[in-house]
Amino acid sequence: MELVLAVLTGGLVAGGVYLMLRRNLERLLFGLVLISNAVNLLIFTSGGLTRGRPALLPVAPDVAQGATANPLPQALILTAIVIGFGLLTFALVLVHRTYREFGTLDPDAIRETEPEIAPAVAKVVPDAEEAA
Repeated sequence: MELVLAVLTGGLVAGGVYLMLRRNLERLLFGLVLISNAVNLLIFTSGGLTRGRPALLPVAPDVAQGATANPLPQALILTAIVIGFGLLTFALVLVHRTYREFGTLDPDAIRETEPEIAPAVAKVVPDAEEAA
């Protein structure tokens, strides 16, 4: 099962990188979401898969203290999901504002709206012979 999840994680990362390299801000966001989900899946897989075992057991003398699932990766993933959702909403607002301001989501077209900066002119220092 770990092999399947590792291949799925690699596919998500590959798809996310492919989308992030496209020249569109929407695809950049979708790539960011895919990579975020791939990292969550990686954390889940690295925690070890324990099928059919509870994450927490009640503290009682009559409960058998056997192997349980590790709750730490689950808590990390839950935190990463919340942080990823906040990042996604913030980025969506920025993309929406960019589209309203410039009318396009193409980074090259947005760059064309920047003011031109004059190239630095090299100051010519006269030679000592010319100055005399």
